[in-house]
Amino acid sequence: MAVRKPDFSSSIWLIVAGLVVIASLGLFGGGNGGGGGSSVIPYSQFQQYLEANKVKEVTVAGNVIHGTLTEKMADGRTNFSTVQVPPDLADQLAKHNVQFTGAPTDGGAIGTLLSWVLPPLLFVGIWMFASRMMMGGRGGFGGGLLSVGRSRAKLVAETDVKVTFSDVAGVDEAKDELHEIVDFLKRPEEFTRLGAHIPRGILLVGPPGTGKTLLARAVAGEAGVPFYATNGAEFVEMFVGVGAARVRDLFEQARGSAPCIIFIDELDALGRARGVNPVAGQDEKEQTLNQLLAEMDGFDRSVAIVILAATNRPEILDPALLRAGRFDRQVLVDRPDKKGRVDILRIHLKNLKLAADVSLEQIAALTPGFTGADLANLGNEAAVLATRRGGDAITASDFTAAVERIIAGLEKKSRILIPRERRVVAYHEMGHALVALAIPGSDPVQKVSIIPRGIGALGYTLQRPTDDRFLMGRQELQDKMTVLMGGRAAEMQLGEDISTGAADDLAKATDIARGMVLRFGMDARLGPVAWDTEQGQFLNQPGVFWQQRRFSDETAHEIDRSVRSLLEGALDRAVRILQTNRAALDEGAAALLARETLSAEELPKVKTDEAPQLAALAYDTP
Repeated sequence: MAVRKPDFSSSIWLIVAGLVVIASLGLFGGGNGGGGGSSVIPYSQFQQYLEANKVKEVTVAGNVIHGTLTEKMADGRTNFSTVQVPPDLADQLAKHNVQFTGAPTDGGAIGTLLSWVLPPLLFVGIWMFASRMMMGGRGGFGGGLLSVGRSRAKLVAETDVKVTFSDVAGVDEAKDELHEIVDFLKRPEEFTRLGAHIPRGILLVGPPGTGKTLLARAVAGEAGVPFYATNGAEFVEMFVGVGAARVRDLFEQARGSAPCIIFIDELDALGRARGVNPVAGQDEKEQTLNQLLAEMDGFDRSVAIVILAATNRPEILDPALLRAGRFDRQVLVDRPDKKGRVDILRIHLKNLKLAADVSLEQIAALTPGFTGADLANLGNEAAVLATRRGGDAITASDFTAAVERIIAGLEKKSRILIPRERRVVAYHEMGHALVALAIPGSDPVQKVSIIPRGIGALGYTLQRPTDDRFLMGRQELQDKMTVLMGGRAAEMQLGEDISTGAADDLAKATDIARGMVLRFGMDARLGPVAWDTEQGQFLNQPGVFWQQRRFSDETAHEIDRSVRSLLEGALDRAVRILQTNRAALDEGAAALLARETLSAEELPKVKTDEAPQLAALAYDTP
């Protein structure tokens, strides 16, 4: 049964009407005696009646005199009223036979009415404002003192959720898992027939932008039930106990709206593991988490309430949240593969005007690792570029330019390099391209440019993977390091001092080498041991846990030697390839200096590297 909220506006008008009636009675009910009303007479005439003993009785109210005469006046009335004049002035005026009268000093009827009505109205207004401040109404600037413990979850009615599973693409496995939730919310008797029950909670895990929130809304849209959307950070406040109160209020509202869905985005802000940082004050967060655990345990199995939560950092969640009976299922919403990217592009590009040369498969091949949000942004960037050049439709070149803008950054045409720097950058980028062309199996080179982009990129080499890769062998990792070292190797061919341009290449190559040694057990001397068991990251997100080193100083020394040996072997191989193709390097760098950008067809031909085993030999040398 719904509880009707009190109508404060109608109450205000009733109070105002009552005050007006009281004021009217006070103004017009002060007559004295009969006669059907009173006449206003001058004060001098009142004195004449008084001296002639014609005044029967009077009533003095402030400076106003109301009275009754013993005989009727010219207008046939006996009741009168007058405003008195100070006695000394009245005596002087009477001596000179001057007719005089007074004027009321209280503002008359309007002033009296205002004096009766305004103070009570002001009091009632202050009371209403204070009430809304306390209860968190609209006059409370977004929440009152007594509403601080109320949940800030936004309730979306079942008719307002327009998203369905047809609006979600690229995550087919996750959609299949969530179809069961929809079936339970629509037909719970089908599950309870054999004694089954719905999972209490489903945790959506995946990198940012993969569509976790969209999936949750699609579940609500398919099931046709109310949808409570909130964020884990909205439960955390500086006051102890506020977060727990908001959790209680959220679940109370959900029980009143069942069947429904509660969606908690960024669960890691609320469910961070307890006891990780005992120094800082964590009472409020722990109380909030404890209340969430208690509410999920106290769920009635017969109440159709589903809790969906999303996070991209599941490794920092409290283990109590992930046990059976709370978040029973963990659904991975990963970056889409090539087929998934094609399906996502088909959804995001359906409202755009595309040229005939646009191929969704080619765009998907250009965007490995892109999430759904990245692909939506790609379509918008391509449309902006086409509009800027005044085109009638979005072409394939617009999408290629949009990919370059997203990956490498905006072109910095105002950044003018001196001739020596342009020459170094040209050789550096051509070194990457030629080494990639010489190594069999490397990602094909699509474009090479020396136009500065982004914050610090003075040039770039764009490679296009042919397929999505999920496993990489030792030789393939060494090939990647060799391509990364191609820029430094090309600079070495100039016979000049090496520059700082290879800083990012060295960092990436070092990460690959350390992963081979520490995590993948690919070092022949150190053996098949995972020295770095705590990866410190999940789904390409930086980790937060610090782990004490679990190997000796001697082993650390061996690890450093192996990493350095890998990097030196990759550099030596890149140098050897470029020395073999020195003529192609000079030709390509000259063309790049002249045209600034070269496509794959415009790159010079190179000899294929016939000795990939040299990298393995260099790797095993002490």
